[in-house]
Amino acid sequence: MSRSRLILAACATILIAAGCRPDPPPPDPVPTGPTAEELERMRQDSIRAAEEAAARERARLEAEAAAARERAAAAARRTLMEVVYFDYDEAAIRPDTESRLRAKLDILRDNPGVRLRMEGHADERGTSEYNFALGNDRAESVIRFLTGFGLDMGRFSSVSYGEERPVAQGSTEEAWAQNRRVEFVITAGGNDLGR
Repeated sequence: MSRSRLILAACATILIAAGCRPDPPPPDPVPTGPTAEELERMRQDSIRAAEEAAARERARLEAEAAAARERAAAAARRTLMEVVYFDYDEAAIRPDTESRLRAKLDILRDNPGVRLRMEGHADERGTSEYNFALGNDRAESVIRFLTGFGLDMGRFSSVSYGEERPVAQGSTEEAWAQNRRVEFVITAGGNDLGR
């Protein structure tokens, strides 16, 4: 009996000791990162996003450049079409007219495909025949000025309207001054300005 008590006591001690032992620590978590397929998909998504961003930036820059070219072309057209004025009964280029013509020269040199028609006008004083001749002399004076700086004569044509197309009505010095002019019409190459 003492032997069975002894075995029983030994078993009880083992059970008590086993029951009092602290729980084993939990195992370290196993990292659950993306799989190789997920990594490849993320890489492809990243490449696609970068390509799309680059394409948007290129499109933005191209749009800005196109807008800048159009602004430059519009400014060039305005300069080319700017009217020049003459003194009474004169076809000589005035100093203020010369600066306007020099601005046209720069544009014409940069755009060799541009062709212009010079339209000469006169005020109402004088005979109709005289005013047609004076309008022609004014248009030809402008052409001589431009070709004097090396531009090809074939790029220009002229016409005279004499007193037939006034821009200002009335018989005042102000009206007459506005009517003594040469107007410019772009006959070719106007769409290519600034390109």
